[in-house]
Amino acid sequence: MNGLYGEGRRESGLAEVAHQELTAALAGRPLVGVERFSTALRTGYTGPAPVEALRPALSIGCYAAWDPALPGMVVTAEDRTRTRSVAERTTWVPRVRHEAARHLLKLDRPPVVFTWYDNARLRELAGPGATIAAVDAGVRAAIESKHLLDDLLRAAGVPAVARIPCVHVERLPGLAELRRAVGSARVVVQAGRTADRRGTVVVSGEDGMARAARLLGPYRVAAYVPGWPCTIAVLSVPDRDGGVQVYADRPAHTSAGVAELGAGPLRSTGGDWSRPWPTPAAALLIECAERIAIWAWRRYGAAGLFNVKALLTPGERVYLSAIKWRHQQGTEVSAVNQQAVGLPPFVLAHLSVMLGGQVTWLGDAQEFNQLTLLRAAQPGGPFHVRVRLARDTPVRVAAAHGPGVYRLDGSGRLRWVRRGAHPSDARAARGEFLLADLPEPDVVCHPGADLATIEGVAEGAAHPFDGPDAASPAVRRIVAAVEDLFDEVKEP
Repeated sequence: MNGLYGEGRRESGLAEVAHQELTAALAGRPLVGVERFSTALRTGYTGPAPVEALRPALSIGCYAAWDPALPGMVVTAEDRTRTRSVAERTTWVPRVRHEAARHLLKLDRPPVVFTWYDNARLRELAGPGATIAAVDAGVRAAIESKHLLDDLLRAAGVPAVARIPCVHVERLPGLAELRRAVGSARVVVQAGRTADRRGTVVVSGEDGMARAARLLGPYRVAAYVPGWPCTIAVLSVPDRDGGVQVYADRPAHTSAGVAELGAGPLRSTGGDWSRPWPTPAAALLIECAERIAIWAWRRYGAAGLFNVKALLTPGERVYLSAIKWRHQQGTEVSAVNQQAVGLPPFVLAHLSVMLGGQVTWLGDAQEFNQLTLLRAAQPGGPFHVRVRLARDTPVRVAAAHGPGVYRLDGSGRLRWVRRGAHPSDARAARGEFLLADLPEPDVVCHPGADLATIEGVAEGAAHPFDGPDAASPAVRRIVAAVEDLFDEVKEP
């Protein structure tokens, strides 16, 4: 393909342009990250053509950082509590509030805070004068509302062939009525105002209806569509003509409820950008994403990075299932897709958009999306697999080098290879992979806690998942080796 984009074109100077434009948008204000993973943005400031402006001056998170992904300063809950648990990863912000405030005071100017989305607790943490570089909370809530999803898709002009039959109700009627309304024996009941799987119940019988009735309405009730959950990251950037340019990343197959990874039903366990897509399905998904981005800009003046969730059926049809108007954990690894065609990560442009800055380095959106479509049909690409503690007793690392590049030896044990923080640091041809976010040896991990994230770039026919709820044999061997790093903690 002619034009800006080409395989491996990493020396084009675009990284320097992006660095300069983000630096101008920051206007001398320090960048502060507030996210569970204190090394958020690492794919952008490590790896090929790193953009140093993305390295936070201060990172506030739950899990400890590691070299070579260290921000300037780091404050984490784990450094204080020496504990990982389900509760810790959802309630860590109050644990770091006072120490974070002390470090924020050391900055010479009010910061720009990078985070998933804006809220009052975050603003209190950031302090007076801080700029929150995230989507508006009200806009996010409106766009992500489950019970309004079908109305939004219609308003955006998403084709009917990509919409799942559904009804929106304030109160749940009987199962027989719902089945008639959506034309399906199995129905999916979703409640709550944001795209969160905690408010989702798949109903096959009256016992499922009893669980669904415990959710708080209003409700979206949709036909159950068998298929592989997938996601696509989308970036919209205001242009000079009063509209937006929309850039679609390669779509990913995602997984959920993989028991060997310690995940409960519907709980996410990773994403895979290496599995080829049928071209018509990928083209439709990209078209839908473009329509949603244009609608959001016209309706709310909203731009930046967001995700569209969908289902890819065995018959190669695609149906939209949710919108998350924010970046997510997968953004860290999907950035490899942009770097593979010589661009800095989308998240860098997202930051500039949030700050009202210029983004001139992306090139033509249609050309980019055409390249995305071509690449989506080809095998090979990045992946991440989240490993959580499946045992019912606490554990801690017995001995390890910490996060970095590893491989398995002939006995199926982990062998340290080198330091690393970027998925492409691991050479797939040599059987290498990146283990990110491993805890330190004195951190006690409780049932359900995050143990590590396996990252890498798959090649050829190798994929991390055999299905939406099944890890591949290769990943299962890595998970077993990771679990062998940990010893049970004896209760006193």
